[in-house]
Amino acid sequence: MTAHRNIGFVAAAATLLASAPLSAIFERWTWLIQAAIVVAVVAGAAALSRLGRAPLWGQLLAMLAGLTLGLTWVFPGGTEALAFVPTPATFAHFGDLLQASLQDMRTYGVKVPDVDSLLFLAVLGIGGVAVVVDLLAVGLRRPALAGLPMLAIYSVPVAVYLDSVPATPFVVGACGYLWLLVTDNVDRVRRFGRRFTGEGRDVDVWESSPLAAAGRRLAVVGVAVAVALPLAVPGMTGGLMNNVGAGPGDGTGRPGQGGSPGRIDLFAALSGQLNQSEEVELVKVRTNEPNPFYLRLGVVDELRSSGFQARVPSGGPVTRALPDPAEGVSRGVEQRRYRADVEVTKNLNMPLMPVYAEPVDTDDLSSNWLYDTDQQIVFSNRENARGKRYSFEYVRSTFSPAALRAAPTPPAESAVMRRQTSRPSVAAVEDLVRRLVKGQQNDYDKVRAIYDYFSVENGFSYSLSTRDGSSGEDITDFLATKVGYCQQYAAAMAWLVRSAGIPARVAVGFTNGGRVDGDTSVLTNRNLHAWTEVYFGGGIGWVPFDATPAAAISGSVRSSWAPDIDAPEEVTPSAGTTAAPGATDPSAGAQQPNREERDIDQGLALGDGGPAQKDAVWPWWLAGALALLALLAVPALRRSALRRRRVRTAAPAATAVTVPGQRGGPREMVVEVDADAARADAHAAWDELLDTLVDFHVRVDRTETPRATAERLSREALAEDTGAATGVRLLGRAEERARYARDPLGGAELHPALRTVRGALAARADRRTRLMAALLPPSVLSRWRTSVAERSARLVTTTGRVRQRMLRWSPRRLLAGRPAR
Repeated sequence: MTAHRNIGFVAAAATLLASAPLSAIFERWTWLIQAAIVVAVVAGAAALSRLGRAPLWGQLLAMLAGLTLGLTWVFPGGTEALAFVPTPATFAHFGDLLQASLQDMRTYGVKVPDVDSLLFLAVLGIGGVAVVVDLLAVGLRRPALAGLPMLAIYSVPVAVYLDSVPATPFVVGACGYLWLLVTDNVDRVRRFGRRFTGEGRDVDVWESSPLAAAGRRLAVVGVAVAVALPLAVPGMTGGLMNNVGAGPGDGTGRPGQGGSPGRIDLFAALSGQLNQSEEVELVKVRTNEPNPFYLRLGVVDELRSSGFQARVPSGGPVTRALPDPAEGVSRGVEQRRYRADVEVTKNLNMPLMPVYAEPVDTDDLSSNWLYDTDQQIVFSNRENARGKRYSFEYVRSTFSPAALRAAPTPPAESAVMRRQTSRPSVAAVEDLVRRLVKGQQNDYDKVRAIYDYFSVENGFSYSLSTRDGSSGEDITDFLATKVGYCQQYAAAMAWLVRSAGIPARVAVGFTNGGRVDGDTSVLTNRNLHAWTEVYFGGGIGWVPFDATPAAAISGSVRSSWAPDIDAPEEVTPSAGTTAAPGATDPSAGAQQPNREERDIDQGLALGDGGPAQKDAVWPWWLAGALALLALLAVPALRRSALRRRRVRTAAPAATAVTVPGQRGGPREMVVEVDADAARADAHAAWDELLDTLVDFHVRVDRTETPRATAERLSREALAEDTGAATGVRLLGRAEERARYARDPLGGAELHPALRTVRGALAARADRRTRLMAALLPPSVLSRWRTSVAERSARLVTTTGRVRQRMLRWSPRRLLAGRPAR
């Protein structure tokens, strides 16, 4: 067993070494620590099962139980006192993590931060591979096959990594695999004892033969060549080390650059679900602001040739003091403070928290939630917004056109100019921007010229039935066809503004067109929206512009600096926010008439794909509880049935009957008892006594004679009860007569004596023992365990015989038996 345990722990270590390529996916090493804990628990469970000489299927069950306990400890789903004990809530938590991982896999690119759902998926995969490797290497003694699940781990970074996968993690994993092979080889050699040379010299186990040494050298050289050759030889980068390109996340299936390390690709996460027929509730918000602007969810501000991508956010906990936007505010900027209460439904499954711009204080959020002052978003690397309730105070800034015209251009060397004006060179876009901004003297007039270009008068129209994407090709196609939806309007305007040398980005969030439930606005997937934000210097900061046609957006908001350019007549809105003619007034809520269904921005669905079901769950819980009770009652019912079967009518005693004699006088005749029936009654009573002793945890010695067992019980367990001591002696004498005597003991009251003994044992036992004897009798469980072990042994023996016969069978025997022609 020592060798098996050694191979088991080597298999666990080799699994951890084989998981080294996952370091190319995650930013930190949290996944390795958690995986090491889970793999250690799995290896310990396997070692304990083999220590108890469990069969192969028992070892598998033990490892799966260890995997469950390890995952419960590393990813607790509640606040239970025993965090490592799985409960139904724990498995529901695991299901939520797996469901969230489906969304997060599309949201994040490499390298991935410490997101619970993705960490759970990685640790679950490594733990499952550890179970399979242990089963192959130790249980079936086929360590060579263990390389297949190890290779499956390596295929994960190959499939998602954008650049060439580093060679070092692969070498580390290969070394772990070779270590497992060498350990198994040494164990096999040790089974044959000491080795000797031809001269009779004793050879140590670790002293390799020339053939074995050559094999190891060839294995090392093969691994080195397999890793180095594709990297060194031109034209051979199409294998495992090749760059596997990811799609752009636009749902088209075209290859592209994909996401960047750790980025949340909002366009990829939001697009592709614009035409959902069902309306899904995502956010419920209540604010004391009369006409709030859009509720922000995230920002997409990095522009590459493949389009806009989200930058990795960074910031401090929201529990600390947030920056005050009133500091250094410019003239012409009006700021007011409001408060909002937000409830996120279970359909919004992202590590981003919806907030209005410029929050200054938050409540009911833990330190796991961070605030990025640059992107003005609340995010988390460890939690999800799903099901959260929180409150926050925010500052609403409104701007006058005069203040925006007077705003200076930020310095060219500033970070915002370097980062938020970078863009690929697209000749058609550059030419269009030069024509639009020609003659404009300030940044605001340039932005307004670009903003006014996206009008119905210039041929632009809103439609959901168009191709996604924000790359240079997609933008030029949109500017050529002039048909698109909010994502393309926002991305196109941001690109054009950047081409004019002004910082711009795309924000994603919710409009105010949700239905109103009392003082609460219910925002659904049809309210998701994208708009443009432009940066102005002089302490003004980011200013929103929504170029999407207002008539197409339910809950669209327009302002004095960005009015509705498609309005039939000039509208002079008040300072702050006003709704354009034809746009839905957010304060009206559900009382507003519906717009044309084909033009409503159905949003960019983030949810689980449908509304939450309202079906009653209690019948399923009741059925599950009844099924559990029925399952728990099986041992007790089995024990009761066995007891009733044993309690039979005692054999009648030998009696004397008076009959008339030959001379007319009375004569007695003796009627003999049925010996077989008396013997069967004695055996049944004795078996019931032994089971009773097992149920009440009284020692049973199968090597004792019935008389010796009865005397021991009368002295030890039943010394204080004279009636029970007499009864157990009677049971012992009846069993002894039934075994060894020609005539069994007849007419004895065995079953009343048995009831007396059982009552005395129950009175002597504690409450827990009596309860277990009634509900889960140890005698029944022990009998079942023995039966399962015997059947398992027979199955293993039969399987071994079949395998042996198959190994001995050879087709050449058929050829040898054929007659020669």
